[in-house]
Amino acid sequence: MTDDMLVPLDQYLASGIHIGTQQKTKDMDKYIYRVRQDGLYVLDIKTTDQRLRSVANFLANYDPTRILVVSTRVYGHKPVKTFAQYINCRSVAGRFIPGMLTNPNNNDFLEPDLLIITDPRADYQALKEASNIGIPIIALCDSENMLSNVDISVPTNNKGRKALSLIYYLLARELLRKKGTIPEDGDIDFGFEEFKQP
Repeated sequence: MTDDMLVPLDQYLASGIHIGTQQKTKDMDKYIYRVRQDGLYVLDIKTTDQRLRSVANFLANYDPTRILVVSTRVYGHKPVKTFAQYINCRSVAGRFIPGMLTNPNNNDFLEPDLLIITDPRADYQALKEASNIGIPIIALCDSENMLSNVDISVPTNNKGRKALSLIYYLLARELLRKKGTIPEDGDIDFGFEEFKQP
């Protein structure tokens, strides 16, 4: 079962990508593997792994310079910046200025073809604006997230430092493999460590 995963199961477990919160929504119910005794919902790692592959396939159809990746969450700042640097896309780490996608008079106005957000709740402004202009939205979703206006969700712990680093690293690596920038079994220089938020 775990032989064909993007990284060994141990690495997924060590990063905590499967640790959800103590809340879950109906939207995320299908991604829940079990509930721990302390009440935390555990996300299905296999689904996360498969979803990362399909998202990389989907992203490969886009010009990287037309992709925007956003993280209001502090632990997502370095991962999204590093992801953007490797795949040559735009990133917003920190506050998303209202009107960035909808107001041409905004100094930071952007016209992406696709948006990736780190958390539908924290990145609500970006989600709302991307939905208004009708571009596809990919979101990293924890057990308590709603999937309204999200086109593709990646079930994962979207609050943990290690989890976000690993997710963005794997997404960048898989996309570069799909694009032929690195060999099919190749890796990014410096690997996963470079994506970690200090």
